[in-house]
Amino acid sequence: MQTASTNICERLCNKSIREISLQLNIPRSTVSDIITKWKQLGTTATQPRRCGPCKMTEWGQRMLNCTVRRSRQQPEESIAKDLQTSCGLQISTTRVHAELHGMGFHGQAALTSQSAI
Repeated sequence: MQTASTNICERLCNKSIREISLQLNIPRSTVSDIITKWKQLGTTATQPRRCGPCKMTEWGQRMLNCTVRRSRQQPEESIAKDLQTSCGLQISTTRVHAELHGMGFHGQAALTSQSAI
């Protein structure tokens, strides 16, 4: 399979997007996107993502879930320290908060029953 740089070279040799698409057997939109990217950025290389890769592995999420289910009243700072000491998992309190929110745990105060006033 030919690369994006080949597409650009062919484009510069006055071939149309349609001709390049038929020759390489790839969609015209792909050829067009590659050429547009090259014109805007000067390269077809993949640019770095805005956000990084996932912070926690599936194992880390399971450990976090177990820790929270053991004692639900624990603050996030305490959860982060507990994961660090017991599992060696380096995690910040903001990441703990985000992961718990994603798992469906929300910091809501429990309702207290009041006796007749």
